[in-house]
Amino acid sequence: MAARAVIRFAALLVAAMIIGAAPALAQTNDPNLTQTEIDCLNRGATAADCIKRDTEDGSGERPGAGSAATNAVFLPALIVDLFPNPVGGGQAPLPTPDPRRDPASGALPPPVPPAGATAIQAAAAGGPIVSPSDLVAAEPPRAVVGDFVPDEVLVTVEGDAVQQIAASFGLEVRSQRQSQLLGATLVRFGIPDGRPVGVVLAQLAADGRTLRREPNHVYALQQAATIVNYAFERIALDARGASGENVRIAVIDTAIDDTNPALSGVIADQFDAMPDVPIEARDHGTSIDGLIAGVGALKGMAPGARIYHARAFEGGKSTMDVILAALDWAAEQDVRIINMSFVGPKNDLLGVACRNARALGIVLVAAAGNNGPKAPYGYPAAFDGVIAVTATDAKDGLMQQANRGAYVFLSAPGVEMVAPSGAGSDVVTGTSFAAAIVTGAIANLLHAAPDRSADWVEKALAATARDLGPKGRDNDFGYGLLNIEAAEAAKE
Repeated sequence: MAARAVIRFAALLVAAMIIGAAPALAQTNDPNLTQTEIDCLNRGATAADCIKRDTEDGSGERPGAGSAATNAVFLPALIVDLFPNPVGGGQAPLPTPDPRRDPASGALPPPVPPAGATAIQAAAAGGPIVSPSDLVAAEPPRAVVGDFVPDEVLVTVEGDAVQQIAASFGLEVRSQRQSQLLGATLVRFGIPDGRPVGVVLAQLAADGRTLRREPNHVYALQQAATIVNYAFERIALDARGASGENVRIAVIDTAIDDTNPALSGVIADQFDAMPDVPIEARDHGTSIDGLIAGVGALKGMAPGARIYHARAFEGGKSTMDVILAALDWAAEQDVRIINMSFVGPKNDLLGVACRNARALGIVLVAAAGNNGPKAPYGYPAAFDGVIAVTATDAKDGLMQQANRGAYVFLSAPGVEMVAPSGAGSDVVTGTSFAAAIVTGAIANLLHAAPDRSADWVEKALAATARDLGPKGRDNDFGYGLLNIEAAEAAKE
């Protein structure tokens, strides 16, 4: 039986080969077909169409003859019968060939965008909709350093392409505004599908409509709250003659208790960069403003200064987009100094904003950080053009928790000082408060000579600081302890 089956199969295979090699007339063995019907079959029509003939009754059948379909043999049908597709035999059907794929590697070729446009732009301009999972990163996924919002990215965009970019990359627009300091539209895009931030940043780099792309980093206030304000004495500032009258200072911090007597008449204006977040804490911001320009029993370094206070923190935390909004507002108030008593990871958007604020002639003062000797550099303090302040105690000893590094510029009192707070007053410790002391001291210099530039201030403070630690500038104390009396006497 097996031998007969093999012989029969071979006979059928030979017949198929003969049929395939024979002329078109050999594709049927029906002697009753006309030449017109044969020609019809040769043109590839179906058997049902070819066997129809006009009859007087319109039946479409030849009287006295069987259907040609019964007698005709077609090569495609024969091959299908010989080699049927497996059904339930455990074999997967062959994949449908994709003409776009490389036959050797199986990979899809890169899309060919129109001249002068990226692939993403080509898709956005009317091409096929691209799934976010199919987007090709223009650079390796970024390793994002520091805390950040896990489902958001910040992007600066030129023009009105925000919605198109969102559609092209599967993102959602959560906020957008024109930034003065960044010189572009700042967009906060949400990532609704769970892609990592570093992957999305790499994908966005493919689109020329995006200028800068950064994580929405998280920043923290630098308070190590843990007994008398000794700062005046340590920085050589005469408390009786201290004044920052009419010097405009911006502070980016928590909300404040503006009913505190130390802030009476001190606050010129306020801005809430996070209006949708309920206010719960007011202590840190109240202490910073009080140390800078407080009046009464808790006198600050520069009484008479005008504070423009931006609330940008709650629960000790903020995000890059909120801080940038506060910085833009501060720049619009024509302030001479901006105090930033917070620390976070390096973010290029923040760096650009600080650089442009400095170009406007604004003195930037920031806390160096309270994260310990082995902590990474703290930003914005570590950006060029920002005066990074570390904290010392009543004996000019370095605060143990202070960050260290070549970016540290200056030392100032910041350990166990009495300062106003939401509850009245408190003992505070941290580089945040040392930064406030420096901001107030600089206000004295600008009050005495309003034409002094930001460059002059920075050079004077460096040249006159009292050296602490190893000789010269070092990673612990920077140039040394602030000496405002010596800075005041520095040559223009």
